[in-house]
Amino acid sequence: MKVPPLCDYVLGDDVPGPSMEMRLKFPILALTLEIITIILFAVFVVYDDGKHGGHGAHNNATHHEETTEQNPLTLYPMFQDVHVMIFIGFGFLMTFLKRYGFSSVGLNLLLAAFALQWGLLVQGLWHLDEGKIKVSIFKMINADFSTATVLISFGAVLGKTSPVQLLIMTLLEITIFGINEHLVAEVLKANDVGASMIIHAFGAYFGLAVARMLYRPALGNGHENDGSVYHSDLFAMIGTVFLWMFWPSFNSAIAEPGADQLMAVTNTYFSLAACVLSAYAVSSLVEHKGKLDMVHIQNATLAGGVAVGTCADMNIGPFGAMIIGFVAGIVSTLGFKFLTPILASNLGIQDTCGVHNLHGMPGILGGIAGIVAVALGKKDGSAVMQAAALASSLGFALVGGAMTGLIMKLPFWGQPPDQNCFDDSIYWEVPEEEEGEESLAHGDHSMNKAEA
Repeated sequence: MKVPPLCDYVLGDDVPGPSMEMRLKFPILALTLEIITIILFAVFVVYDDGKHGGHGAHNNATHHEETTEQNPLTLYPMFQDVHVMIFIGFGFLMTFLKRYGFSSVGLNLLLAAFALQWGLLVQGLWHLDEGKIKVSIFKMINADFSTATVLISFGAVLGKTSPVQLLIMTLLEITIFGINEHLVAEVLKANDVGASMIIHAFGAYFGLAVARMLYRPALGNGHENDGSVYHSDLFAMIGTVFLWMFWPSFNSAIAEPGADQLMAVTNTYFSLAACVLSAYAVSSLVEHKGKLDMVHIQNATLAGGVAVGTCADMNIGPFGAMIIGFVAGIVSTLGFKFLTPILASNLGIQDTCGVHNLHGMPGILGGIAGIVAVALGKKDGSAVMQAAALASSLGFALVGGAMTGLIMKLPFWGQPPDQNCFDDSIYWEVPEEEEGEESLAHGDHSMNKAEA
């Protein structure tokens, strides 16, 4: 017979138990948010009529939508690619924790489903056309983009937050993201087609700021469930491969149709390839006995897609894209090996998924590459505005993330107690035999490591 954890009954006077939270607070919050969203959709959102009096969230939106006016589904294949990245790529990438797979994939679906609705509203309200948000595939792609910021931040606090806290984070982060995106794309007129700055750097540092506000001293020495087993790492590689395959679509989906879009696909393609080689090489170089570390392979191999994002549609040459990816693979791998422990021990930033190494530093690298490329005339624009866009993204992320973290920390929302972090069973019905299999697998994995 399975006995419920003690925390289901008593957690202290000021912290509600997870059972109460899931039975009452979570359904009430989720249903309330969805009802409000439906009402806002009823007031503001209509089908696209092909008459583009306004424009989307990026500088080239009007041209893009006019190009696809005769066939509104021209962008649908790229939309599907981005959709796969959001729901399969990000979801499975975070299944590396041995007892948190249900939450990694399941909460990823929950947050993404809400974020894409809220993101379409927040982005669309900046660009009303006759008082309405006219939905097109282009706007749906941008809504998915806004969702990516939340899923990146989710990785920083994975296993240490409740579904209620995560919904609050989604609501606030998408709102702050929309403000920064409008400032970067419309006011500063910066180039960031693959969103190295707007999405990746913003999402990473927003998540890190939230993680700092939610710091848990008891987890400073690690947690028994904060680790992987053989099959959980294998599942995470599914997410890696899907992200790696579809990243060219992510970086090119909103590029100007034609040569620019092809250039974005090509640059991302070669940057990712070069990144894999450097990530593998550095992983072998810094690990014991030259063995590869699966954490590096799951994450650092994707850094090339992040870092080339800002320059994706710029004429930097395939070799230039390869240099960016090559450097990103090195920086990301070294970050996982050396920087993550420093952030945790010295700054109190417990970054579960290492988003700083996959999205944060490569995002900054992409922003810097964009500044240099524009300064060299590879794309029309201002290097000063590119630098301002990077600063804006980092500033909004850090300040917004800190404020959001403080709000999430309020006892009213509830959060999993330290002993139940990184454990599905606190919020999910988990088959008992599966728990036994995971424990056995962990024991075998530990034994193999000890023998090695």
